[in-house]
Amino acid sequence: MDLEKLKATLERNGFGVKIFDTAKDAADELDRELDGKTIGIGGSVTIDQLGVYERLKAHNDVKWHQKAADPNAERIAACHTQVYLTSVNGLAETGELINIDGTGNRVAQTLYGHERVIFVTGVNKIAPDFASALDRARNVAAPLNARRLKRQTPCALSEPMRCHDCSSPDRICNGLVVHYKKMGGIGKMDVYIVKESLGY
Repeated sequence: MDLEKLKATLERNGFGVKIFDTAKDAADELDRELDGKTIGIGGSVTIDQLGVYERLKAHNDVKWHQKAADPNAERIAACHTQVYLTSVNGLAETGELINIDGTGNRVAQTLYGHERVIFVTGVNKIAPDFASALDRARNVAAPLNARRLKRQTPCALSEPMRCHDCSSPDRICNGLVVHYKKMGGIGKMDVYIVKESLGY
């Protein structure tokens, strides 16, 4: 994969792009850039692996349902923040960002209303084209997340883990969002690519 070519493609689509050698480098940059802000974070193993939550919380007002006593209240509070941090389930070298969501809070916050949205992704989530990025989101990321969340879905319980397009009440694949270009209702959208494997 050619990260500089991907960077140029994303920039043509209106995204700001930074490439980092390590997760620590990306976390350091976020800690430097974000100060005195209200920040929402979506359900994200990638963001958790960055170890950036405590660092940001030291000098920002951070809302993250994964760290809250009342997760639903925290999801709602994250809707009204200046900055939103999340990741992607698949990133195509052709420029599309793909996310699948069960509750909807994570994908909703990438569509409208924030001053800035930052997607942080490891190189493991990059696929050659839209079809393969979508396949990755459905057949790699979603089953792994369902298993992590202990959902009783066919994808999480089967080997190999694959999407069964199920109707399980535990299903986490209820909505699909594809970003082709920067959204008009968000001030700035950035993609931070880390040259390491992060998240699912």
